[in-house]
Amino acid sequence: MARMMKVAIVDDEEDMRQSVSQWLALSGFDTEVYACAEDALKVIGPDWPGVVISDIRMPGMDGMAFLKRLMGLDSGLPVIMITGHGDVPMAVEAMRLGAMDFMEKPFNPDRMTELAKRATQSRRMTLDNRALRRDLAAGEQVIGKLIGTSLPMERLREDILDLGQADGHVLIDGETGTGKTLAAHALHAVGPRAGKKFTLVSCAAYTEEALSTKLFGPVDEGLPLVEEARGGTLVLEDVEALSGALQARLLTFINDQGTPAETRIIAICNTHGEGRTVEDALRPDLYFRLAALKITLPPLRQRGEDVLVLFTSMAEQFSDEYGCEAPEVTAQEAAQLLQAPWPGNVRQLINVAERAVLQNRRGTGSIASLLMADSEDTGPAAMTTEGKPLKEYVESFEKMLIDNTMRRHKGSIAAVMDELCLPRRTLNEKMAKYGLTRSDYT
Repeated sequence: MARMMKVAIVDDEEDMRQSVSQWLALSGFDTEVYACAEDALKVIGPDWPGVVISDIRMPGMDGMAFLKRLMGLDSGLPVIMITGHGDVPMAVEAMRLGAMDFMEKPFNPDRMTELAKRATQSRRMTLDNRALRRDLAAGEQVIGKLIGTSLPMERLREDILDLGQADGHVLIDGETGTGKTLAAHALHAVGPRAGKKFTLVSCAAYTEEALSTKLFGPVDEGLPLVEEARGGTLVLEDVEALSGALQARLLTFINDQGTPAETRIIAICNTHGEGRTVEDALRPDLYFRLAALKITLPPLRQRGEDVLVLFTSMAEQFSDEYGCEAPEVTAQEAAQLLQAPWPGNVRQLINVAERAVLQNRRGTGSIASLLMADSEDTGPAAMTTEGKPLKEYVESFEKMLIDNTMRRHKGSIAAVMDELCLPRRTLNEKMAKYGLTRSDYT
């Protein structure tokens, strides 16, 4: 729906402002009138959805001072100045200060209508572009939460950016704890539906009857979820838990939407480790509609040094939350973190990082003991059989050590050189090798 634009008319002469307002209203504009600039400034601010037509000569705050105030509030606000005979030089100066255009008294109604039309179109485009940039910035923030520099994570972020722009429904697959719900948020945030509703429901959290009511209605209050999400994104977690009857209703809803779909569906599957696939759980026609586009999140054990990056990031967050120091990771503990199989993936690593911070606050335990406890809880399967060259472990630990030290000293090269006993040239070479930049820490 197009944004409704207003036209604020500011003039100390009542006959003039009423005349301008009446003519523009007859031309289809939504007008507001103000007898002085001070009154108008009580209403007009940044991102105000409209344009301003103002007389130059007014008692109190004149049109030039008013224009300067408006440009200070929002330099993209179109302002049209009304000038009297002989005020053309002043009008030219007003345009230098940011006014869009000017018209002389007695004004030509057709020219005024044309100017107002161009001004409102320009304002609408400016505000829409700002909204788009805010949505994209929000998308970048969500994407930024998908931490990691490994090749699988780089591919995942690229897939999300690509598929976010598409209209088709998406199936997100992956082991438990890999961040599938976060990926769904990112898909929504980077696409054209970013400013629309994002509605999420777990299909495994309700009985069939309760889920049917929640999704399709009738409900006692509000709207059923398929209506609440209309025009936006509907996320179905644990989609494999849908009964046959609900699968049929969902398929009907999808088919009734046509192409492109008004409401995008992101289905999240959690069948890994259960000896079956989502194809087994869903009827074929529904599966192929939901899996028009597909993303599979990589398990943590395949993400290499991302394990250390994630552990460091999570430990710092928890140390800020609990008001204590983050634990220092030894070379042996770094190797153990890298070698652990992480059956619970990122979710398990977050739990280990939090417990490590709590242990460090009490001055007891170690990261190794936490990993051992997790190994005992998950059984023999938790013991990894995958190995990597020693060089990779050493480089991962070295990068983590330099990164942590740079972070702790807020980018002070001298302090880092002193703590790590490294000459400047060696530190520079290693930072370049690992893609670390001083500006990221200052």
